[in-house]
Amino acid sequence: MHDKNKKNADGTVRSLSNRHVQMIAIGGTIGTGLFLGSGSTISKTGPSVLLVYLVIGCLFFLMMRGIGEMFYSDSNQHTFVAFITKYLGHTAGYFTGWSYWIGLLFASMAELSAIATYVNFWFPHIPAWLIEVVFLAVLATLNIIAVKVFGEAEFWFAMIKVIAIVALIVTGIFMAFFHASTPVGHASFGNIFDHFTMFPHGFFNFFAAFPMVFFAFQGIEFVSITLGESKDPKTVVKKAVNETLWRILIFYIGALSVIMVVIPWTKLSPTNSPFVQVFSIAGLPAAAAVINFVVLTSAASSLNSIIFSAGRHLYQLAKDTHTDGFIHKNLTHVSKNGIPIASIGLTAALILINPILTVTHSVSFMFTLVAGATSDMCIIVYLFTMFAHRKYRKSADFLDHGFKMPAYQFTSPLTIAFFIFIFVSLFFIPGDEVGAISAVIWTVAFYAGIGIKRLVSRSKA
Repeated sequence: MHDKNKKNADGTVRSLSNRHVQMIAIGGTIGTGLFLGSGSTISKTGPSVLLVYLVIGCLFFLMMRGIGEMFYSDSNQHTFVAFITKYLGHTAGYFTGWSYWIGLLFASMAELSAIATYVNFWFPHIPAWLIEVVFLAVLATLNIIAVKVFGEAEFWFAMIKVIAIVALIVTGIFMAFFHASTPVGHASFGNIFDHFTMFPHGFFNFFAAFPMVFFAFQGIEFVSITLGESKDPKTVVKKAVNETLWRILIFYIGALSVIMVVIPWTKLSPTNSPFVQVFSIAGLPAAAAVINFVVLTSAASSLNSIIFSAGRHLYQLAKDTHTDGFIHKNLTHVSKNGIPIASIGLTAALILINPILTVTHSVSFMFTLVAGATSDMCIIVYLFTMFAHRKYRKSADFLDHGFKMPAYQFTSPLTIAFFIFIFVSLFFIPGDEVGAISAVIWTVAFYAGIGIKRLVSRSKA
């Protein structure tokens, strides 16, 4: 095989180009929440939302620098969880790996449900389950054919999101420059600062915006999972990670600023997409349909990436189990195209449970409960990742001339403290505390189970 598509030792193929990885990074940075949910956040915090996004964006950037540093030193790993196993031990890796994979399953089910909702916007008579099956089949097939096919699909999915955001920013700046008249006043840069107060609806709403925005960035780490199958990982990881901050500034801070320039934040509807509101004011007659298409592709992009990520995580977990075990024997198969096909196939099959989960209220409630817990578990996984990075820094693997996390002595504990703050804050926000408590119960139960298993093993020895 040609060098540019060389195989790894495990049979996976390095066929993702820099172009693919950079757009996957952009796609991972921009979530559906920006298009749909940012209006609610703005209405609660006003212009202070820019500070919230900036703070959280910077701290996610620091986490990505930590992950990037470890991948730079060992680009043969398929997932960042592999570094948790490597530096914190098998138990920690086992716990975070399975927790993260389960979380990805539930996230994929949520995206699949969202896809059905967006398609029903145009075709309300098509059963949701049929839409879900068709989209899942198509995206799973893209993942199974070849890594390059996945990368190409993600490239164009991300491009659609970029075009929508750039169009919004250009439209808003144009309207502000000409002081365009709108149904709620005039487009003006002064709209951001008119009636400005740091906490327009009280400190608690400002405080509650942090976990809301945090979850909007969830998935930003997906790009790191592509590095094990990229052509030039050491070059790609630097570019992909370093540009994370600029993407946040342009796509989030830029878009949110323009929204408040066109529509005064006091007049913005919290329930409708701010993108639809801006484009409607600008005179785009099909604004709702256009943004529905954007969020549909955004959800499809997320599901596509989750299938890729979850498949690699399950593959890594299977590789880390005993070689004579069922999981290792059945889930480590790599196709001739370099795809961990068994792990992706099982992941896709389990996602098909989603239509069944909506049949009864009790099952739906359990889905919501577990989905909330697994989403919150990501915070714990991020914490373990940062602890693994600290262990890496003290290990013989540390590259002093590598892609180092800036100001590590300060930024590492700061990032860890930030994740702890976000997790603790969930206990004080109505509706979020159940997921946080469930995540704690899962963590305690897992480690208690491991402890009991070890005690039993010792007693039998």
